[in-house]
Amino acid sequence: MFSSSGLDSRRTVRDFSRVKSAALLFCLVLVSAGATAAQDVITPTSHIELLNGRDFTGWTFCLNSNAVPAKTWTGTNGVIHCTGQPYGYARTDQAFRNYQLTVVWRFVRVAPRADNSGIFVHIQPPDKVFPECVECQGQFRHQGDFILSGGASADGHPANGNRAIFIPQTGPPNEQPVGEWNTNQITCRGDTVELVVNGRQMNRITGCNLSSGFIGIQSEGGEIEVRKMSLAPLNSP
Repeated sequence: MFSSSGLDSRRTVRDFSRVKSAALLFCLVLVSAGATAAQDVITPTSHIELLNGRDFTGWTFCLNSNAVPAKTWTGTNGVIHCTGQPYGYARTDQAFRNYQLTVVWRFVRVAPRADNSGIFVHIQPPDKVFPECVECQGQFRHQGDFILSGGASADGHPANGNRAIFIPQTGPPNEQPVGEWNTNQITCRGDTVELVVNGRQMNRITGCNLSSGFIGIQSEGGEIEVRKMSLAPLNSP
């Protein structure tokens, strides 16, 4: 079972009873600490489980309105639950480059204006809603889209200030019905990002201005669960 020992935006919290007091510090953005962590980038050489099945150690939370993370992010029996409100994200404390990321997740339910989520790769400091990153879209029926956020760019998709750039999926959706598990595989190799949803390649970008950063799960309206999130080293090209 997950405990709440990681539920704070900047430090580890031992249990849910301490989350509310710790959340007083939630609005502080420690840019220097984020920059230091981003400089220490890991290239995986073996399998890495990003969710330890016990608690939220190794994760940082950023939410609108200085919200208490425990009201958005909980976990039971090794499964993370996200309410989707308020908007924000959970991200790894560690930055990574050159990896294959596997995420097994599902929508608990969807409704109008409550059908969105996403997986972030190459998150850049400082933490804000939403940061510079590449988003693998999680919106219902659009899980093959990319969104270049916060100034991110790629070949054929130049940066447009901080405005988001939408890159639609190549082909019809390949996601499971609501309530069933999806498997997303995201391969980040240098300046290339490739997205495979349930075994079908849905999108690929090259020439991305980002090649490393934190990895995150988005809270954006949709109620979701995540039961696996792991990294594998890349095979030789």
